[in-house]
Amino acid sequence: MVLRRFRIQDAVPMTAYRNDPDIARYQAWPSPLTPEVAVEQACVYSEQGPGHPGWFQYAIELKADGSLAGDLGVNLHDNRLQADLGYTLAPALHGQGYATEAVRAVLGHLFRQGLHRVSAECDARKAPSARPLERVGFGLEGRRPEFTLNINTGGWPDTLLYGLLARHWQKPAAGPQPTAEVARLQQR
Repeated sequence: MVLRRFRIQDAVPMTAYRNDPDIARYQAWPSPLTPEVAVEQACVYSEQGPGHPGWFQYAIELKADGSLAGDLGVNLHDNRLQADLGYTLAPALHGQGYATEAVRAVLGHLFRQGLHRVSAECDARKAPSARPLERVGFGLEGRRPEFTLNINTGGWPDTLLYGLLARHWQKPAAGPQPTAEVARLQQR
């Protein structure tokens, strides 16, 4: 997998996964995403700078075939010591470890740049979205009841709040860890 800048040709696959009803109902962007708006977004994303405060949207590309798997956004705070992140993958790629791999790669990059903390939010109705965060060491810090108006459904879902400090990323717990049962079997 490669995290890279967006390209204009990413607009078509981005439209497909962002318009999938099982994706759109958990997101804050307006749906449906028209092809014209997708081209505009891909242009904007391609011109953003990852080292500047504000959002930078990485394209997640699969090395095997060069296809767009999804996107991962990083919102660098003005102090350049904190950031928020979020990610979306094409539905056919869910549950295969791509989100975890992408989040792990971008965290390594951010913490090497000197960030102190990275935060993320998830719609509480979609527990699988939180798993990549938990796998790389994020801790659940809270739950905001009915916090965000979903402009696509009109609902007010709860939001799960996650955070990870740089000093916790440096510990072995930041990488994939076997479960306690597996660890006991390996020690025999």
